[in-house]
Amino acid sequence: MQGLVIKSTGSWYQVHASDGQDYDCRIKGKFRITGIQTTNPIAVGDQVEFELEPNSNNGVIFKLHDRKNYIIRKSINLSKQAQIIAANMDQAFLVVTLASPRTSLGFIDRFLATAEAYSIPATLIFNKLDLFHEEGLEILAEYKAIYENIGYPCYEVSAIEGTNLEQVQDLLKDKTTLFSGHSGVGKSSLINALLPGRTIKTGIVSEWSDKGQHTTTFAEMHTLPFGGYLIDTPGIRELGIYDIRPEELGHYFREIRDLMHACKFHNCRHINEPGCAVLVAVNDGEIELSRYESYLSIYHGNETRA
Repeated sequence: MQGLVIKSTGSWYQVHASDGQDYDCRIKGKFRITGIQTTNPIAVGDQVEFELEPNSNNGVIFKLHDRKNYIIRKSINLSKQAQIIAANMDQAFLVVTLASPRTSLGFIDRFLATAEAYSIPATLIFNKLDLFHEEGLEILAEYKAIYENIGYPCYEVSAIEGTNLEQVQDLLKDKTTLFSGHSGVGKSSLINALLPGRTIKTGIVSEWSDKGQHTTTFAEMHTLPFGGYLIDTPGIRELGIYDIRPEELGHYFREIRDLMHACKFHNCRHINEPGCAVLVAVNDGEIELSRYESYLSIYHGNETRA
């Protein structure tokens, strides 16, 4: 039988089959994907083929269909391996907050670069608008300007008060969308607000660390009442870049990519080379300094934590 992986718990996968039923499945033997070392060879969003075990309602996955894309990150403790967060999506939403907890610009840039690398349209959702005072709104406008100026859509919402949720619903309609973000940014609360009748466990933000507590422990796909699917993922504390070579990195920063042709050398690293159009743009303020610093951090292999 053929089906769609809608839930992953690590060792077991829930598959929505072509007969309309959901089956708990495991992987057959040493199932591996050629060329990619991952901690999870199957991910939510994958199309698979499976067979039922004798005298059982459980299945065994024996084939993975080709993916159109995926979001991947370096495993936290296994530097040579990676974790596939989700596969076969139409778009990816990063839920961010400016406080309680704060999402760093470096984390945002790593997520966007990863989405660019796998040709996944990305959108930033600024949550917890209900907590903002005048000064906070000014900072929010500055953050949004950084990303809107290079073509990334940004939306301001409050999951608690329901502010601007209809804008997000319009974006989700009839598409498969990944929802990602740090623990504590209100991702689960936002999904609950978008899915009436569903209750996804929500957590609180630690007062001493200003970090969110993990409430989603596995990836899961939800059917949207207005058409489409939403993939909920565990909160990410760090996003290690995987399988992007330093010499390729500039292609995944839009504003750097737009200027690469104007550099004196075709293999310019955009670090200290003479005649670098990117460095000129940074010095002139045409490229945001925070974005360039993120480029340098990734280029030199620095890991960023929340």
